[in-house]
This record gives sequence, structure tokens and C-alpha cells, in this order.
Amino acid sequence: MNIDFPFRFDGRGRTALTTDEDHIHDMVEQLLFTNPGERVNQPAFGSGLLQMVFAPNSEQLGSALQFTLEAALQRYLGDVIDVGKVEVDTKDATLSVTLNYVVRETQQQRTDTFVRSAP
Repeated sequence: MNIDFPFRFDGRGRTALTTDEDHIHDMVEQLLFTNPGERVNQPAFGSGLLQMVFAPNSEQLGSALQFTLEAALQRYLGDVIDVGKVEVDTKDATLSVTLNYVVRETQQQRTDTFVRSAP
């Protein structure tokens, strides 16, 4: 069992735990939505994805963003997952990332969608 993200307490007043599958989902979410420089001891950790919410949408930006995300996922989570297809979609102030990947330990294929909107 792993500590759940975001950190919270369960009904017993203890640190909430989660399954291995949900923990991997949580790790991907943290990587995608952390800007480089936010982590004290890992200043390069993150993808810079949130900065793209307000960027002008174009095919070139989408391609560059997909490449950047794939590189970040491979660098920080390459020992946990095999990254498949990454799709990025922006509509107004909402950013959506759909990620196909395989969990290395179980060989389970997963597709997760991560969504963030501008405040």
C-alpha cells in the first residue's frame, strides 16, 4: 500500500493509503501538473504542462508538448511504466491529457485522462 495523493486522512484518522495502480496514476498526475522549479530538491521535476493552458493553440504547440510530456514521463517514471500514446487537448481554459501506458510490474495496459482548468 502507498500514501494516497493528495495527502489526506482516512475515516480512522490515519494517513490515507491507496493501491499500487492508483499510486501510479497519482505519480503521473503529479509529474504532469508540476511546473519545473516547484520541487526543492528536484528543480527539473515536472512537465510545464499548466503553463500551456493560456498558450495559443496550434498543431506545432501540440506536437512540442507531446514530445515534452513523453520525455518527462520516460525520465521520471520510465522504470514504472512504458509510455504509449500521449494526446493533449486544449479547449478554452481546460487542458486534457490522455495517456496510454503499460505498468511494467504487472504488464497491465491502462488509459488515464488527466484534466485541469484555469482558476
